[in-house]
Amino acid sequence: MKKMVLAAAIASVVGVSSVSAATIYEGNGLKYELKGDLQVQLRQKVGDDQDLDLEFDDLELKNRITYALNDDLSAFGQLDYSFDKKANEGDIDGGKLEEAYLGLTFGGNIDLRLGKQNYSSDEFSVEKAYETVVEDDIFDLNGDAGDDVVRIDAEFDNFFVSVSTDLEAEGNGDSDGTQSTDLFVSTSIGNVGLMAAYQDYQEQGEDSVDAWGVGATFDAGFAKFGADYGSTDSADVYNLVAAFPVAATTAVAVGIQNLEEDGADDVTGWYANVTYKFPEQKGVSLFAEIADSDEQDADMGYLAGMRITF
Repeated sequence: MKKMVLAAAIASVVGVSSVSAATIYEGNGLKYELKGDLQVQLRQKVGDDQDLDLEFDDLELKNRITYALNDDLSAFGQLDYSFDKKANEGDIDGGKLEEAYLGLTFGGNIDLRLGKQNYSSDEFSVEKAYETVVEDDIFDLNGDAGDDVVRIDAEFDNFFVSVSTDLEAEGNGDSDGTQSTDLFVSTSIGNVGLMAAYQDYQEQGEDSVDAWGVGATFDAGFAKFGADYGSTDSADVYNLVAAFPVAATTAVAVGIQNLEEDGADDVTGWYANVTYKFPEQKGVSLFAEIADSDEQDADMGYLAGMRITF
């Protein structure tokens, strides 16, 4: 989901609208939508003696069905498949099920979702890299999705809140035993955006880990700036980013990431990318990125690619 945040952020900076889902069928209170995110890139990873590779990231298809039950209530279901591992590695059979959930929408602004999906804390981060250099945010050190998730999202004017819990499902042989409770809130005041998140995460047989994060964005008109900071008992992560337009169809983002973890060296990384969206079709874009870190023997990485969304 955080990759979608990048696309939305760049779209807001260069002043273009995001691409809508394709409506396959609509009638008698039923709506079937299909979204796609297809991306291929030539990439040399940041690190020691890395080779140039052709990667698919992402290759996703999202199927969504919505039934209107009455004026204030609707039911929906979503299936999200990713085929990037199949394309990259070849020996993976079929696609990977990313999300599978059912839910209800109340009053048009409150969603209840049950199933395989992202945690609420996955909404957190100001990071705008195409490929992570250090860590997206503090919550990536734990987990950001589960198979037994109950989640509620509510949006009121300029205030958004999301809470989720991943059920431990003890005694169920199909469960990995992971339990997590997550909270995310965000709001905006003028040109300033604020966000905060909390997570209580526990893997089976392990002690629980508490993580929290705060972040802010500022729209200065000519550029958008962001910062976030997150912490656990054993680690701290921060992100700094600036995104700005250089033309009506082109945007640049530069950022710094830092990870300080107990028992390990402090690691700082940076990235800079440029995105061009074709004016005739905003769902088609070209992009390039360079990145590096101060880890020992790490060489600069770079990538260039193409993306099609709908």
